[in-house]
Amino acid sequence: NSDGGDDLRMKYRYLDLRRPPLQRNMILRHRMAQEIRRFLDSEGFLEIETPYLVGSTPEGARDFIVPSRMNPNQFYALPQSPQTLKQLLMVAGYDRYFQIVRCFRDEDLRADRQPEFTQIDCEMAFVEQEDVIAVFERWAKHMFRHVMGIELDEPLRRMPWIEAMEKYGSDKPDLRFGMEFADLTDLAHGHGFPVFDDAEYVTGFAATGCAVYTRKQIDALTEFVKRPQVGAKGLVWIRVEEGGVKSSVDKFYTPDQVRALAERCGAKAGDMVFILCGKKFRALAQLCALRLEVAQQLGLRDPKKFAPLWVVDFPMFEWDDETQRFYAMHHPFTSPKPEDVQYLESDPGRVRANAYDFVCNGTEIGGGSIRIHDAKLQATIFKCLGFTPEKAQEQFGFLMNAFKFGAPPHGGLAFGFDRLCSLFGGTESIRDYIAFPKNNAGRDVMLDAPGYVDPAQLDELCLALTTPEQK
Repeated sequence: NSDGGDDLRMKYRYLDLRRPPLQRNMILRHRMAQEIRRFLDSEGFLEIETPYLVGSTPEGARDFIVPSRMNPNQFYALPQSPQTLKQLLMVAGYDRYFQIVRCFRDEDLRADRQPEFTQIDCEMAFVEQEDVIAVFERWAKHMFRHVMGIELDEPLRRMPWIEAMEKYGSDKPDLRFGMEFADLTDLAHGHGFPVFDDAEYVTGFAATGCAVYTRKQIDALTEFVKRPQVGAKGLVWIRVEEGGVKSSVDKFYTPDQVRALAERCGAKAGDMVFILCGKKFRALAQLCALRLEVAQQLGLRDPKKFAPLWVVDFPMFEWDDETQRFYAMHHPFTSPKPEDVQYLESDPGRVRANAYDFVCNGTEIGGGSIRIHDAKLQATIFKCLGFTPEKAQEQFGFLMNAFKFGAPPHGGLAFGFDRLCSLFGGTESIRDYIAFPKNNAGRDVMLDAPGYVDPAQLDELCLALTTPEQK
């Protein structure tokens, strides 16, 4: 074990990698890669490489760009994923494709993010959602069996996106423990408590066995939800005991009304109910953070226990108040549910996507969708996303033109290989499953990169440097 700190470990990574825990991680990663290839080969998938130097596309995260010496003032982008390329392989007649591929995103980092990361990227022709899920549910069971020695006999649970949000406050719910949310809005409104009366949505959950929490512990949880990362203004609680109920809002509600709130959450004697309110999805996200914090304190997030599931029926679009427009929740090539196509122009927010995520222990391990293969439908989606026909042609003309030559119905998904390794390895950070990772600032402190280059090289690339403005 090492207590040298991440920066020291990264600077001397070649020494860090000598340590048995890191060696075990690298061996696990290798074994997993071999099992992935073995399974996908047995299912008829071909491993085909796609280029790293591609064109820049909008939507999603910020691209890393690469100047071209032979084409002055023009730039390549490093791919955020091979999405359009694998769709072109479907047009080209390759029935099943996969690749364990490096992807690049210029975004802020955290424990489960790196500027360069590895995807298990897959696509299949002539399939519907059920076909894709069936293959990759078999794949998941194969990986758990051959890597972890765990048998997943039952079909994996399917959960609609709206159920995941309303019961767990997250589209990647952690099902290793209960504490499901309940909608308390109707019971909470109309009793003279302004905080609840003015709220769009009131929601809460029962924390098992937490009636013994002291005032100090409750105050600590109240401070937790007030942190900027969570953003709640306060926390309402109900203590459920054999002799009755006690809450922080007793002066506004009768004991029977408080008991009704607790019972709606499924609370039993010995439990504590925690309640938040506000805009619906914001309140749900805040309560999700609290649920995970309480579960951590209670020791319910056991890394040796696994609860995989599929989350399905995502919204097609999400609205951004700042830019006053819709964005694709997954990407612009995701197919809508056939029965929702009629609402694309009249009510885009109502449209559900033919999309699915593979989730385990509160982490999105992978996700995908059935793609649009009809040029007319694709043009309608671009219109919903605010693209003019000219802009859509400029950005995605190569794909739309390819579809004119015959595109099969197709779909696929991509799994985060680094995340899968950390899940199987029992840790939250992906860094210890990557041989030479970057730090939180996106720097390689071992190679001292990024760094400055010779002015002569900049001249060759027709680039001039400017001094960044002070923030």
